[in-house]
Amino acid sequence: MRRYIDYYLASMRVSILSQIQYRVANYFYMIGMITEPVIYLVVWSTIAEQQGGQVGGYTAGTFAAYYIVWTLVRNMNIVFTPFGWEWRIREGNLGMELMRPMHPIHSDIAFFAGWKFVVILLWLPLAAFLTWVFKPAFDFTWMEVLVFFLAIWGAYLIRTMLLSLLGMITFWTTRVSAIFELYFGLELILSGRLVPLTLMPAWVQNLSNYLPFKWTFFFPIEVLVGKMSTQELWTGIGMQVLWITIGASILNLVWRFAIRQFSAVGG
Repeated sequence: MRRYIDYYLASMRVSILSQIQYRVANYFYMIGMITEPVIYLVVWSTIAEQQGGQVGGYTAGTFAAYYIVWTLVRNMNIVFTPFGWEWRIREGNLGMELMRPMHPIHSDIAFFAGWKFVVILLWLPLAAFLTWVFKPAFDFTWMEVLVFFLAIWGAYLIRTMLLSLLGMITFWTTRVSAIFELYFGLELILSGRLVPLTLMPAWVQNLSNYLPFKWTFFFPIEVLVGKMSTQELWTGIGMQVLWITIGASILNLVWRFAIRQFSAVGG
């Protein structure tokens, strides 16, 4: 365990230092990421104003709050994608990673976790600008801030497990883009990423309760924006822990079969 902790701390430190060197590139990347929620924000705020000031309990101010928090949650949810696994296997880079005495996912988690600290730092000025422009209606407690901090890291780990599992399909096929696009479509509808889940049809809301997507977007956002009871807050954290455990268990099982499909040729 001590070696794992040392590895994570060292990898995160390297990631932080390397990403700070590319802070301008990171800023432009984040600005591009903000375009999507700003479009959603403007559309739904306009609809709320046209519908007498609110839609489904959301006012223009709460829509602004939802999508501003969305920008941070979205950046926290950036993980090593199936396309990355596809490249890693096709180019033979996995062979080098298998020489390390640990699963490659540890490298992915540590590197992207270090990146998040840079992301949060760079996000603050952008959030201040969006707050100044759109006037969000925030009303949260210190308890909700604490739960939100835990929830964004829980969302990060859930999504890491999901996309790593999806990426392992590339051990059996050379292209995973079609399957990934299907996953992306499901996530868009069932996670609260496109629109708050409370505005979706009842069957979508019910289905989302049995899938992991809700806990990667809607739950962390609602912790700060919605009015959740203390029980609901900690139940949500419990659901995140459950899905992290399920994802890690399935990942470990699939890995045992997937790695048997891998072969590398040295030059």
